[in-house]
Amino acid sequence: MDPTASNEFAERYAKAWCSQNPEAVAAFYSENGSLRVNGGLPAVGREAIADVARGFMTAFPDMKVTMDDLVHNPHEPYGTAFHWTLTGTNTGPGGTGKRVRISGYELWQLDEEGLIRDSKGHFDAAEYERQVMHGVVE
Repeated sequence: MDPTASNEFAERYAKAWCSQNPEAVAAFYSENGSLRVNGGLPAVGREAIADVARGFMTAFPDMKVTMDDLVHNPHEPYGTAFHWTLTGTNTGPGGTGKRVRISGYELWQLDEEGLIRDSKGHFDAAEYERQVMHGVVE
């Protein structure tokens, strides 16, 4: 995928996370694609990936995800690094009402059609939990 197309793909992916439509996020993955967050068990297949997205969208109804950077390294198996920032207020069911701002990244392995075959997502889980309980420090 050329740099312009991959930047457009990543921007659309970030917008899908803001859409409150979990299936829109899953559509960026190959049929049997997988998403692993912070080394946890992978969500495999579009339905499972939509469930992961739904969890964040439910917890943060006003969630915004922005693309901070997209880094390519064609010599690595996970040759695309999508850097992002999530902001939102934890007002979903059982939410704390606290505002969160957390940054992280996903390492992508793309398939032949340009969809995500495998994504390894990372963010500071301890800082995320602190913000959910106490709010973002600005």
